[in-house]
Amino acid sequence: MQSCAVTFLCANSAINVLLLVPACELRVLVSIANLLLSSIGVDLDPNKKMAIVRSIALPLELLVAFFAILRHVSVTPAATAATTAAAPFSDPESFLRCLAVDLPPQVIYTNTSPSYTSVLESSIKNLLFVTPSTPTPVAIIAAADASHVQAAVRCGARHGVPVRPRSGGHDYERLSYRSLSSASARARPFAVVDLAAPALRAVRVDAAHRTAWAGSGATLGELYYAIANRSLRLAFPGGLGPTVGLGGHLSGGGFGLLLRKHGLAADHVTDAVVVNADGDILDRAAMGEDLFWAIRGGGGGSFGVVLFWKLRLVTVPAAVTVFTVHRPRNQSATTLLTKWQRVAPTLPRDVFLRVVLQKQDAQFECLYLGARAGLVATMAGRFPELGVTAEDAIEMTWIEAVLYFAFYGVGKPREMLLDRGAGPERFFKAKSDYVSEPVPSHAWEKVWSWLAMDGVAGLIILDPYGGRMGAVAPAATPFPHRRELYSVQYYGFWFENGTEVAEKHLGWIRGMHREMEPYVSKNPRGAYVNYRDLDLGVNHDDDEEDDDVAGYEKARVWGEAYFRGNFERLAAVKAKVDPHDFFRNEQSIPPLRSSQRSSPHW
Repeated sequence: MQSCAVTFLCANSAINVLLLVPACELRVLVSIANLLLSSIGVDLDPNKKMAIVRSIALPLELLVAFFAILRHVSVTPAATAATTAAAPFSDPESFLRCLAVDLPPQVIYTNTSPSYTSVLESSIKNLLFVTPSTPTPVAIIAAADASHVQAAVRCGARHGVPVRPRSGGHDYERLSYRSLSSASARARPFAVVDLAAPALRAVRVDAAHRTAWAGSGATLGELYYAIANRSLRLAFPGGLGPTVGLGGHLSGGGFGLLLRKHGLAADHVTDAVVVNADGDILDRAAMGEDLFWAIRGGGGGSFGVVLFWKLRLVTVPAAVTVFTVHRPRNQSATTLLTKWQRVAPTLPRDVFLRVVLQKQDAQFECLYLGARAGLVATMAGRFPELGVTAEDAIEMTWIEAVLYFAFYGVGKPREMLLDRGAGPERFFKAKSDYVSEPVPSHAWEKVWSWLAMDGVAGLIILDPYGGRMGAVAPAATPFPHRRELYSVQYYGFWFENGTEVAEKHLGWIRGMHREMEPYVSKNPRGAYVNYRDLDLGVNHDDDEEDDDVAGYEKARVWGEAYFRGNFERLAAVKAKVDPHDFFRNEQSIPPLRSSQRSSPHW
């Protein structure tokens, strides 16, 4: 029978007791509850204990968080959670021996394992990183529960092997499973903790309280599917891609078609369960508000391994309306784009109108939280030049709209959301921008010229802000770009292999990005951390002996593009919770000591 492993840190002891119970039956959970409550001197009557245990509807890994919320027993206070010992020199052989002692062999994959390559590539979305020269992890830990994550972190910290969490594998630069410099003699090896196991991607929806607990390994599609199975009037304001991992999405802020109505996905996180650099499990109360702030938009892989998220769901009407209309360049697309910049961010919050530019076509895509008549009337009054008619608009439920935008069509079965995706099918490179002032029409003509170039393929996605986004302070979460007019994603893709082909396409998207520099945000030029871009800069090699100030100053080049004024606070939180930079990658947040900060309040 399957075992359930839960690690509890007793309030009166520094010893971690690993409880292995067969099958997680209710009577066993009652016994565990009695044991824990008795250990801290809490004497509840049997009926109350039974009610407490029966209320647990999450995977057993979440029992730790449950008791932490109940009595703050099972977690380590954030003030004492950071690793106190200096980071050791890397010893991958000892790390692997440590894993062999602490973990079952079926969850450990090394480069000598027959299934290593298939496990590594199971979440890879970009052929650009499926090459013999791509540096790979010394081990992949396919964690089946929270204790496996804890063991991997503790072994890594003990033997100098950083651990990188992977939920969906959509990191645009693949920092969740590859390193730029691990082939270097000076570079430190790393390991990957994969969170795709059923227990770490489970979703439990409480429709009555409009909340959900979801594992970081869940995809957005799995989350949306679970919500729709409980209620067609509840939703979550996440992104469009159903195969995107929830952990990375929330860690970078996350946005989708509901952003103008409800803001970022991370704005709706109310609790989380994290494994810190000591391998301890922390909930919101134990981690403290600084770390809770940092994990909701500060980028994945810097502060710990988030196992589970508690989400606040939002209500949606019984019927929503969508449309997709195409306007070619030779049919006033430039004029429409120029006006769209002023209209889309100021529309009612129930309207989200984005644009996708590809080849010589502008595709206007809209979600309206209401019936067809309301959308048609709004567009006629606010943007009549677009010429939207009742025939363009389609009424459907919210979950049908999710499928419509994910798979470009109507009548798609809901079960398509459960497909985590096949292997990589294309090479691609992406970049991003934010626009503070409308781009002049002559600049759009230059964009069309770039999109018309022979031998390249790509698109530009324009997502409008305004509404709820503009009502939240830029420092409320690490995501600072809330007051911009809209975001820009440049996306270039190709299917042919070869260095010359890759350089041609990479040069094209980088050239278009340079072309837009005069028209986008400045000082610094902004970028979205979930559209990770190593062109902005990278951290120094892991084994360099740079001091914290030098490392921080180097990281500011890319860090302030993603986070603006919030970057220093993120670095201060990093110094508090991971002072020796165990969780690190080429664009992870560096630690910054208190004596080096411009503000003494962080």
